[in-house]
Amino acid sequence: MTDTITKPDNNTAKAGPNSNANTQSWLNRPIPGVKQQLTAQLTAVETEPSTKCSNCHSMITNTALIFNCYVCPHCDHHLPMSARERLNWLLDQVDGETGQEFTAKDPLNFVDSKPYPTRMSEAQEKTGESEALVAMYGKLRNLDIVACAFDFRFMGGSMGSVVGDRFVQAAEKALEKKVPLVCFAASGGARMQEGLLSLMQMARTAAAIERLRIAGIPYIVVLTNPVYGGVTASLAMLGDIHLAEPKAMIGFAGKRVIEQTVRETLEEPFQRAEFLLEHGVVDEVVHRHQLIDTIYRLLAKLCRVPNVDAQ
Repeated sequence: MTDTITKPDNNTAKAGPNSNANTQSWLNRPIPGVKQQLTAQLTAVETEPSTKCSNCHSMITNTALIFNCYVCPHCDHHLPMSARERLNWLLDQVDGETGQEFTAKDPLNFVDSKPYPTRMSEAQEKTGESEALVAMYGKLRNLDIVACAFDFRFMGGSMGSVVGDRFVQAAEKALEKKVPLVCFAASGGARMQEGLLSLMQMARTAAAIERLRIAGIPYIVVLTNPVYGGVTASLAMLGDIHLAEPKAMIGFAGKRVIEQTVRETLEEPFQRAEFLLEHGVVDEVVHRHQLIDTIYRLLAKLCRVPNVDAQ
């Protein structure tokens, strides 16, 4: 019996991982494609100018804030408004602006860490305003009124001689036209760079308000956040009616100064608008969304004119 020896095939014997039988050649191998990264679509907050809420730290687009009267849609916190935005929001028709001819001087040549003229120039560049008070006159629905507003961004809304001049001129305009005066107060107090001249504005503004009272012309004050110092001790607390926005800080001296004086810890809501309402300092705390309607309703009642909303 003859054994049959089978000779192995060369291709079979040499077959390996790099052989043509099992894999393609390196040049003919499929080229893997680049896997595209899927990116999430950008939201409006990431593409539009936005502002962070100081209360809940949510990011809100500036467009949404404007349409919501600068009230946070997440926590209902009232964010600050500039003076010009405030007056344009209040008035349905702006007929003119008063007091722009007044400019601040440097009577004391005051210098702290910076000269007073330098601070004024920086504040003017930052806010686009020439002073901390803006006064306009126009129409609120069917009522002619004069309105003024403090801009807290301008050196803390401090009251110097020009602020006093503008307020007095606004009061004289209201007296001349026999129309109501509305003031939105937001200030840290008198301006120390003008010394006694800033303190004199307390008496000047009080005298102008007294002339309005004698003539029977309504004067309404809206206290926003914050109102302190000489402004509180004069024009902000001499209104016929005092309204306040929710949680606005209102007082003469600051909370820490009072705590050091009385040697007691003052808990919240001390100096808040709601606290002052309970103690009879403020007549009503009004949400910003209802503020225009409230002001108009009160003025229509005080001026004895038909309320167009009631008709």
